[in-house]
Amino acid sequence: MESDTAAPSGETPGPERTADGHHLIIDGRRWRATDPSIPDTFRQELVDELMAARRAVKSSEVDARRRVHDAKTALGERGAPWWDEHAGDAFDERIAAVIRALARKRAPSSICPSDVARTVGGEAWRSLMTDVRRVVAELADRDEIVVTQKGEPVSIREARGPVRIVHGPKI
Repeated sequence: MESDTAAPSGETPGPERTADGHHLIIDGRRWRATDPSIPDTFRQELVDELMAARRAVKSSEVDARRRVHDAKTALGERGAPWWDEHAGDAFDERIAAVIRALARKRAPSSICPSDVARTVGGEAWRSLMTDVRRVVAELADRDEIVVTQKGEPVSIREARGPVRIVHGPKI
């Protein structure tokens, strides 16, 4: 297995990576790397949620393992590989995982649909807004999230203009 271990000058070398950068090599095992297109602020929020979820697993909290799965999927470390095409149910699951993870992390505050698109789409995020709004509608139908406009619950299918997302009763 080829690897690229050189770190840019002035930086501390991190874990060994495969030549394509898709995986880290830790103690001889390959682990999928986090999607490098996630903006740093969103990546840090997702890492913080992942660490909180792992602590919840140790405490045997309800839904802790689902939280870990959502955070890892949102980071691109599980589910469809982040380097493949963005299409299909697997990509929708990543969008849903980002929504759930960021909504949990920011509770009781809200998130913007564009935060989700930026997380999964990098610089091409605007083209993903239709997909994000569709997945938001599906999660709202299942009461996992609540969509608001000016502080009042709305249907994202009918709302025009900016909306916000807060976690729902079944998240």
